[in-house]
Amino acid sequence: MNLIYFCFLNWIKKLHNKSNLFLLFFTILILMAKILFIGGIACCAAAPVFSIIGRAEERNAEILKSVTRVRHLKDLAQLLDAERSPLVVTVSGNVVSETPIECQMTRLSGVIVVESVEKLILQKDDATERKMKCKDDDDSWTLSSKIISSIPKEVPWYLDDGTDRVCVVGARDATGFVLPVRNSTFKESGEKIVLKTFGDCKPKKTIGFKRIERVLPVGTSLNVVGEASKDDDGTVRIQRPRNGPFYVSSITIDEHTTKFLDSSRWYKKTSEFLTVFGASIIVLSATSYILEKVA
Repeated sequence: MNLIYFCFLNWIKKLHNKSNLFLLFFTILILMAKILFIGGIACCAAAPVFSIIGRAEERNAEILKSVTRVRHLKDLAQLLDAERSPLVVTVSGNVVSETPIECQMTRLSGVIVVESVEKLILQKDDATERKMKCKDDDDSWTLSSKIISSIPKEVPWYLDDGTDRVCVVGARDATGFVLPVRNSTFKESGEKIVLKTFGDCKPKKTIGFKRIERVLPVGTSLNVVGEASKDDDGTVRIQRPRNGPFYVSSITIDEHTTKFLDSSRWYKKTSEFLTVFGASIIVLSATSYILEKVA
């Protein structure tokens, strides 16, 4: 590398007049333009994709702005009686249930509980879900985990704001839904030798099992955006609409809208930058090509 740099400096010293320096400049420019030409095309091709995503994010924000806001749940039943078509609303309240689940690990009362068991394995292969380097007998091992069971439990539950309550259906499939409380315990397997499974020659060692409990506790404050309807018995419920937003989270509808607008602006600005940058590179490459032909 030093030899190439030395030869290049000697070549520069031999250029005694401005015309040779001008020729050197355009030679380097032409080489760079040829290399960047494909990049310019790629930028111009990617710009419409970012623009489309930005418009989609803006539409999501406009949809949320059009959602009917219900301040008090007691007003929702009357609102449904006045509306004949499906009504998408946003409501908020605290989680309540008449038959809550008593959790064994967290010692809480919950309405949605997911109990899972992870198997922790040491092996000399990094193609696993979760990786962490550790040492065993002066050899490098990979710690991986594999979920071997997952059992969800759910009971009928409602949102209550003190004025009335509404039943929430299908919350686990809603956008933004998470189980806020998590607890886990670890149990060693007692395995002390390296095993080789049938058809697998990679050394493995099961070090134990992790039991994990995730819970949506009673009393959690949630904001829900979904389709409101009334059953034959008069029970008001909120569920996923056929066409429309469905959110269950601690984030308000205004925060969701702001996130969509910020994301839309970022995608649009990125699209504009890629268009200008890509077009500039293409123009530069075309100019360099013309100068090369003229020379």
